[in-house]
Amino acid sequence: MPPLLDSYITEAERTGATRRRIDPDWLSQARRSGLERFQALGFPTTRDEAWRFTSVAPIAEGRFTLASNGASSLDRGELARFQLPHETAATLVFVNGRCVAAASDVDRLPPGVQVETLGHVASSRTDKLEAYLGRIAAVDRQPFVALNTAFLVDGAFVHVPDSIIVHAPIQLLFLSVDGQRPLMAHPRVLVVMGASSQATIVESYASFVTPDAASRSAQYFTNTVTEAVVGENATLEHIKLQRESPGSFHVGGMYLRTARDANITCHSISLGGALVRNDVLAVLDGEGGMCTLNGLYLGEGTRLVDNHTTIDHARPHCGSREIYKGILADRAQAVFNGKIVVRPDAQKTDAKQTNKALLLSEDAQINTKPELEIFANDVKCTHGAAVGQMDDEAIFYLRARGLGEQEARHLLIRAFASDVLNQIPLEQLRTRIDEDLSRRLQP
Repeated sequence: MPPLLDSYITEAERTGATRRRIDPDWLSQARRSGLERFQALGFPTTRDEAWRFTSVAPIAEGRFTLASNGASSLDRGELARFQLPHETAATLVFVNGRCVAAASDVDRLPPGVQVETLGHVASSRTDKLEAYLGRIAAVDRQPFVALNTAFLVDGAFVHVPDSIIVHAPIQLLFLSVDGQRPLMAHPRVLVVMGASSQATIVESYASFVTPDAASRSAQYFTNTVTEAVVGENATLEHIKLQRESPGSFHVGGMYLRTARDANITCHSISLGGALVRNDVLAVLDGEGGMCTLNGLYLGEGTRLVDNHTTIDHARPHCGSREIYKGILADRAQAVFNGKIVVRPDAQKTDAKQTNKALLLSEDAQINTKPELEIFANDVKCTHGAAVGQMDDEAIFYLRARGLGEQEARHLLIRAFASDVLNQIPLEQLRTRIDEDLSRRLQP
């Protein structure tokens, strides 16, 4: 066994042995399969094409362990600053990967809608969970999905039945609390949308630093996988907000599959973390489907933010729109790889992809690679990428009208980000993100 895998394998085996008597056989088998596949794949290296600009050595070499508990001592008052500035239909709070029931609230859901922990659903209604979990996010070629599956213990399950509309957002809040040693968490999220249903889900990741640790940067590893199955004519609005510790490592995978006439919109906001990797794979598997991917990421210091997206048009008459924007300062680095795939039968596809990056220093850099793989002849597909620095003429124009240089720069940065932020449907959340972005860009 390679030494870099040893600590992860040992921890996963211990977890599997502990859960074997609790979980159904199919879930134990899924964990074993994930572990076996992770052992075979190992951690990706820069020799792998999909990871050639992103070294995960700090994760592979880290001695991360699972937390012994979910930090149940946290109360609602301490969690208030992480909650949505909106009334929610339900809130599930996870700390160090485990649900904190005392801080969660699922009492305002419409009849029939489920927002529960995976552990609870697995112990009571395994047929529903078994039918979907792991069906989209396969472990075959994705080492971090395999690793997540090897540690599959807790997470969130959201099920919206046919023809049900959930008007208020559902929040899934994942917090990491510092410990005496580097910790890791492998949360899993499964969303099942019935035919003609509608919902908005906000998936938040943040760190809670205790007073005795305020002077140091909390280091931990979050490896999350989200699967969403969207039924016919259903609408899902998904917002992922990542504001983790400057010393943390975040690897997240979002795997989506839509049916006929389904509409899914995903907003990805990355504002924290030392090393961040976001993978999105959306398969439009029904005619008339629509997928929108919006992304905004900030890099400062020596941070690395890597976004890999794939929109797979598998059926005809589907559309997709994608816009990702990055703001990079200091010696930060970013990667954007966006792929649009049009299969042979996917005629009348209409797809558009845009990626832009704003470099605020001479040392910031981005590697961008838009891709089109088209196997049909009656399609309309475009992609574009642009990388540039702050416009001196625009700064001069604003300064000539009474603004200071720093104020002018901030105004231009906020205008650059607004194309993505203005697409988020929750106004108060947009305002909070805008304020957070401005605060992080303060000199």
